[in-house]
Amino acid sequence: MGLLKLGFPNQRLHLLHFVPESFSVSTSKFWVQNLTNNKGVKHSALSSTLRSKLIIAKALSTEAEALSQPKKMVKAIGVHELGGPEVLKYENVELGDPKEGEIRIKNKAIGLNFIDIYFRKGVYKAATMPFTPGMEAVGEVTAVGPGLTGRKVGDVVAYAGNPMGSYAEEQILPADKVVPVPPSVDPIIAASIMLKGMTAQFLVRRCFKVESGHTVLVHAAAGGVGSLLCQWANALGATVIGTVSTEEKAAQAKEDGCHHVIIYKEEDFVACVNEITSGKGVEVVYDSVGKDTFQGSLACLKPRGYMVSFGQSSGSPDPVPLSALAAKSLFLTRPSMMQYTSTRDELLETAGEVFANVASGILRVRVNHKYPLSQAAQAHADLENRRTSGSVLLIP
Repeated sequence: MGLLKLGFPNQRLHLLHFVPESFSVSTSKFWVQNLTNNKGVKHSALSSTLRSKLIIAKALSTEAEALSQPKKMVKAIGVHELGGPEVLKYENVELGDPKEGEIRIKNKAIGLNFIDIYFRKGVYKAATMPFTPGMEAVGEVTAVGPGLTGRKVGDVVAYAGNPMGSYAEEQILPADKVVPVPPSVDPIIAASIMLKGMTAQFLVRRCFKVESGHTVLVHAAAGGVGSLLCQWANALGATVIGTVSTEEKAAQAKEDGCHHVIIYKEEDFVACVNEITSGKGVEVVYDSVGKDTFQGSLACLKPRGYMVSFGQSSGSPDPVPLSALAAKSLFLTRPSMMQYTSTRDELLETAGEVFANVASGILRVRVNHKYPLSQAAQAHADLENRRTSGSVLLIP
């Protein structure tokens, strides 16, 4: 006698029971693993004792019950190959139940960010293929994993960052990756500001600590993160210079706290910054554009200035020799929000400050574009071609 694990070829069944260890070999029905002496898996049919027949009957009943349970299917966006917006497929996916330490949420709103485009195109490599993109959402908890405390069905929660997969009607998330959404913050607003807002927080508060009297340059000042950077830096007492592509976006940037706005398609932003600062340069550049602006951004910095490159919407910048930084003793960093919210305390503190600034009116969130989840491809195309401003949301 020993402790064996009995199952079927599809491995849905894991039935533990003390059973006779002698059995005749047959590969047609069962696999059995001896857990007493850690022997490997064998395919077999248990001996035909009454006890073994009862075990088999119980196993068959359990397997039939498992197979009869309806699978929960939800709509989601799947990426089966890398490429343009057309690779985003609206399809059915199977969703399981939350395991220990997990919750299931029904998404109310999903944030769309440029990092989603990077993964779709293969600039960043997804862990699996196919995959569901998306790194930001707000939803209502519909189920909690066994033994989980601190979260309950009905809670409204938000998350940003890993794990990827928010382009879905429902999803499973680690409970320690979500934060509660205060009642004072609308779920639509929360979904539009989680990733962008927490990015803005670590950029102006920790990556480089913006203070009163500083002059900062923000590229893509009318974009989702750029808009928040301008507002936050202005509130901290900095002089804000923003670059945009159109007159319309220039007007928005001014509303968001830019003291000086440069339309880079019409003006040389390096020359403009030099004129605005009387040749002194700026303390910090926040550059999410990348290749098209990188060298100019370095030229705009004052000695010991900070070059913060946090995106590459125009492509990856060319390699930078150390000698390019030496002339003015510049600092160069390529930060990621994941490293600034790696602990639970950091995550709660970062999100808490964002929500507090929204509630107090320091941050005004522009939800300028909403698309049905089924139209994610169009949303990607519009964002990639700079036809959007402010925050872009997908609604399941």
